[in-house]
Amino acid sequence: MSMVSLTVNGQSVERDVPDNTLLAFFLREELGLTGTHVGCDTSQCGCCVVRLDGVSVKSCTTLVHQIQDAQVQTVESLAQGEQLHPIQQAFTECHALQCGYCTPGMMMSALDLIEHHDEVLTPEVVRAEMEGNLCRCTGYHNIVNAVVQASRVMKGG
Repeated sequence: MSMVSLTVNGQSVERDVPDNTLLAFFLREELGLTGTHVGCDTSQCGCCVVRLDGVSVKSCTTLVHQIQDAQVQTVESLAQGEQLHPIQQAFTECHALQCGYCTPGMMMSALDLIEHHDEVLTPEVVRAEMEGNLCRCTGYHNIVNAVVQASRVMKGG
């Protein structure tokens, strides 16, 4: 067991957890943040992507005890009250939601992608950079459009 202190979506969290606790399960089961999904348990699908100290990671393979004092951001942090984040708005407007299972991971990966590129993203860049996120509903065209649209809004282009 390890005592873990993290900041999750701006809130300090301290828990005593088994050393083999994965971040995805900690978020879902300990904190009730069920937006983070686990689709494969092997780091293949990207449904579990969250931001860890400003960088996207797959939470299904991240041990909580190894990220002491980290800042974790989940999909639940995107909207500000009733005001949707530009990524959420773009996913809605571009019909990129499909079944919704991959959506949280897609949105968190998109946020990371947009923030780490200086310019408005092109569809080609989005397709190449988000290849680690799988959509089983084959909604990639609309997802790519949504990420490009969110990029335009967030970059002012």
